[in-house]
Amino acid sequence: MTITLNHTIVPAKNKSSSAKFFADIFGLKVESPVGHFAAVRVNDTLTLDFAEREEFESHHYAFHVSDSEFDSIFTRVKEAGLEYSSDPMHQNKGQINKRKGGRGFYFYDPNGHNLELLTRT
Repeated sequence: MTITLNHTIVPAKNKSSSAKFFADIFGLKVESPVGHFAAVRVNDTLTLDFAEREEFESHHYAFHVSDSEFDSIFTRVKEAGLEYSSDPMHQNKGQINKRKGGRGFYFYDPNGHNLELLTRT
């Protein structure tokens, strides 16, 4: 049996605006509400279910993307004026990394979650 992640709950101050931010940056769409969640389908097997919370710790979400998806998402990040960095601690601002012959970068969403894009695992 292959185990796949079906969904995960992403805590947010405002679930609707957080889901829209994520969908817009990643070129996805917000789906019909799933219970009390604002859901974004990432692929055939995974949804991110945004849920409102007053307090929460920030999380790290890493996404393996193709080179063309990377280009599109990176363009939207820059167009949105979001700060990005080549490292998870955000010390190399305005740079991307080239680990394992690929490309990658990190940026924060409005809730402080550290989002990572990488083209090579």
